[in-house]
Amino acid sequence: MTVEANIREALSRALASFGTVVSPDDIPLECSNDLKNGDYSSVVAKKILALERKPKKADLEQSGVVSKQEAKELSRMIKLPSNNPDELAQRLVAALGDIPGVKQITPASGFINFYLADSVFAQSLQNIIDTPDEWGKNDLHKGERIMVEYTDPNPFKEFHIGHLMSNAIGESIARLCEFSNAEVKRANYQGDVGPHVAKAIWGIQKLGVDAADSAALGKAYAAGASAYEADELAKAEIDAINAKVYDRSDAKVNELYAKGRTASLKHFEEIYEMLGTKFDHYFFESETAPRGLKLVHAHEDIFEKSDGAIVYKGEQDGLHTRVFITSRSTPTYETKDLGLLEFKQERGKLDESITVTAHEQADYFKVMIAAAKHVPEVKDIASKTKHVTHGMMRFAEGKMSSRTGNVITGESLLGDVAEVAKERAAESRADDHEQLSKDIAVAAIKYQILRQASGKDIIFDRERALSLEGDSGPYIQYTYARATQVVARAKGANIEPSVDINATAIDPVRLMYRFPGALERAAQELEPHLVANFLIEFAAAFNRWYAEVRIVDGEDAAHKVAITEAARTTLKNGLYLLGIPAPEKM
Repeated sequence: MTVEANIREALSRALASFGTVVSPDDIPLECSNDLKNGDYSSVVAKKILALERKPKKADLEQSGVVSKQEAKELSRMIKLPSNNPDELAQRLVAALGDIPGVKQITPASGFINFYLADSVFAQSLQNIIDTPDEWGKNDLHKGERIMVEYTDPNPFKEFHIGHLMSNAIGESIARLCEFSNAEVKRANYQGDVGPHVAKAIWGIQKLGVDAADSAALGKAYAAGASAYEADELAKAEIDAINAKVYDRSDAKVNELYAKGRTASLKHFEEIYEMLGTKFDHYFFESETAPRGLKLVHAHEDIFEKSDGAIVYKGEQDGLHTRVFITSRSTPTYETKDLGLLEFKQERGKLDESITVTAHEQADYFKVMIAAAKHVPEVKDIASKTKHVTHGMMRFAEGKMSSRTGNVITGESLLGDVAEVAKERAAESRADDHEQLSKDIAVAAIKYQILRQASGKDIIFDRERALSLEGDSGPYIQYTYARATQVVARAKGANIEPSVDINATAIDPVRLMYRFPGALERAAQELEPHLVANFLIEFAAAFNRWYAEVRIVDGEDAAHKVAITEAARTTLKNGLYLLGIPAPEKM
């Protein structure tokens, strides 16, 4: 049993001795906010008073924490020994006795604080050093197959900020699930048909640009989008092109479409490489649209005709009505997503399907999934689908354009931040300054996206994001590089890491022990910010310790090097889970 399990079991038995039965699994136990107040804290004394009841003999027997005879005796007890949480906490502490792995227990203001034994932390250190690649892993999703769909940029358009946010969150969730022993498949769903494609092709024709030039496609799309809103003739021409893209009836349109699609997808791959993402499956709207149309037309009992269109009336699910096929017989995003669900289902049995998109699509997604749950062909995968949303990114400068005067896209933000990072990379000890500048840029941007709950908007401050002294991705990278260099210097001095089992655990070591729990909770809640928050707190604690002691040249060097090696592993694994590179020199 783990120390946490030992604590819960002991609290459960102590409560049972007072006549109150609470399963060990239901005992509240949290990491203490301040290490001065112990490693774990329980508010069970406060909570149990609100749940006080006369125990039943059957409940006591089934709890598994007392014998049948004890259950018989305890069932006669009616109330707890005190209605005051402070006093009850003190009485519980007195009843706990020795708990394996715990050296001290103290009551405080209704809480019960637990201080773990130094030997527990020493064993944890040894485990990290012995099996660094396994450090932090858990079995939360063991044996499960999970598909995570994210990023989802559209060919013929620029890679915008929303795609960057979706990629950062989705990649981190995928890695958290893998660390939880799931088999993870990464999926990317891209809109390679639709009005935006027609607008881009119209722009290519009017501007005379090369469809194979990915840099020109964004300008072509912008021209088409503007004309579509302002010019009725252009609107009619673009609608005609849109129909031709679907039915592939025009050779010239087909040629421009093929060149533009290929150029876009190739360019996206360059961005994915910089971000550290490799997809297992690529889905395209050109493929999902026919399937979705077939599904909608096959189920007139689910979808209804309305003013020439076909809709799903979501009011029956407490939602709203949405169009699935337009009056021009073209499929909407909803219908394409039905086809996507069918494709996903054919990729093998999934235990869970996670989709990461902007928060503005939340209501749309609810209706689409509600409709899908009525469609026999996809209702199984629909019931296993979870939607993770992200907010918007705003900029501290109050501007929505890059330094070059263009509207900020995900790609331009990466480029701008990497350009600024070159100045700092040039001062580093890294062998490849160009690569380091890209690594720092990825860390700066991803950390700002992942440092708070996924659904919240983000204020991006370039200076703060690049800081090596505070709440930033590069700060964590720098801490990792610092620890790596210390370990390298120790190796040069023939000092190997060796854990002293009798050493008093210091704060960084006590925090490291919490790493697996933070990862499991993050995987459970699909919230990478829990990892980011842990890492920034741990990095700060390690740097404070680093500033106070001499590691290689001081006393107990082997043990201090062991702490540094374990810290290095913790930072490296944590950065990996955020999708952030871990450079060894900065």
